Amino acid sequence: MAIKKKQVSVNELELGVFIAELDRPWTDTPFPFQGFVLNDEKDLETLKKFCKKVVIDLEKGSDLADRSQLQAGPITTPGRAKSVSAMKAAQINTADYAKSVLATIKRTVTYEEMATVDAELPAARVARTQTQTVLKDMFDALQGGQALDAPRVKEAVTSMTNSVVRNPDAMLLLAKLKQQSVHTLDRALGVSIYMITFGRFLQLPREQLDLLGMVGLLQDVGKTRVPEEVLNKKEPLSKVELTVCRSHVEHSAAILNETHGLPPELPELAVLHHERYDGSGYHKGMKGEEIGLFGSIAGMVDCFDALTHPRPYGEVMAPSNALNMLYGWRGSQFDGPLVEQFIQCIGIFPVGAIVELNSGEIGIVIAQNLVRRLQPRVMVVLDAKGNAKKPPLILDLSREPKMNAETPYRIKRTLEKGSVAIDPAEFFL
Repeated sequence: MAIKKKQVSVNELELGVFIAELDRPWTDTPFPFQGFVLNDEKDLETLKKFCKKVVIDLEKGSDLADRSQLQAGPITTPGRAKSVSAMKAAQINTADYAKSVLATIKRTVTYEEMATVDAELPAARVARTQTQTVLKDMFDALQGGQALDAPRVKEAVTSMTNSVVRNPDAMLLLAKLKQQSVHTLDRALGVSIYMITFGRFLQLPREQLDLLGMVGLLQDVGKTRVPEEVLNKKEPLSKVELTVCRSHVEHSAAILNETHGLPPELPELAVLHHERYDGSGYHKGMKGEEIGLFGSIAGMVDCFDALTHPRPYGEVMAPSNALNMLYGWRGSQFDGPLVEQFIQCIGIFPVGAIVELNSGEIGIVIAQNLVRRLQPRVMVVLDAKGNAKKPPLILDLSREPKMNAETPYRIKRTLEKGSVAIDPAEFFL
């Protein structure tokens, strides 16, 4: 029987291997995930600081003796995007990739970040406000029996896509602010931004980014025809109520079919976000590749946003915990390689996440680090005693700022929204 796992010294490690086990508890290290592909030098240096030996999984990554699949260095391209061929070589098992919806991507575009997050924030605010207004008017119109204003919806999505193309972090940051209600409006905005951002990461052509944004914004419009007492019920739904709730996908398709001026494929795409890779979803019980790239993205992003958003029937989950859930569902609920790419896209510490530093201070992640994913840019807003820092302190963890003469700052953990007395919106809106 072929060896599937083996223990090796950290000094033998090369990029491309899958780290399955450590010689100490995962909680004693900065790594929030139990298992990951080693694909940048900084993670390798971190492993050397905390461990002497690790176990690598040969089914999920390269063998040290197999140099053909190892990369010379971190796989990055300008503007956060990574080529699908590079992802395939470094992070995804070839057999898994062949079965993944990622294999259906035939044309890619490299996007370069054209603005810093600070420079992009004003334009992102305008796009966010415009889209919120359009969403409110749209839902009011639908509840009043009127039609959607397709040109306004398309204009709103285009403005968001323009911002994401220039710099994804600004829109991602604003997407997670002021999400204190369970209203469909908040969910639609967040899902749309995540879908555009993920499409950009996968290097999809610009017109497909706009279409992904439209799907995210409009796939739940059918909820306007579902009673609010069913949508907002905290107790388990009865069989009849569950059927009524699930009917929103058919209502969405009907509304979009009745609306002139939208992309013709939109109604068909808008009913896919509750399908699941193993066929356990609805409304058609599709499996695997049948769901398609857009449907697979929509289902995974919608699930992640739901887990990290206020819900009438569940607690808000910290982003890192939600990503752990998605990781555990790869190959069952969702396309495995696609999940891995989504985690790479938004980062272990997503923009907008509230984090506790090893100093005890509390901060907000305001920008990703393209190479060192464990070292984003953080705005520290509370000191170790819970007092507000005025003005807030900006830390670029990749520059290894020191909390004292010897110890650099690092992120200890992410926190659930509402667990600390800060509203990130007051710093950015």
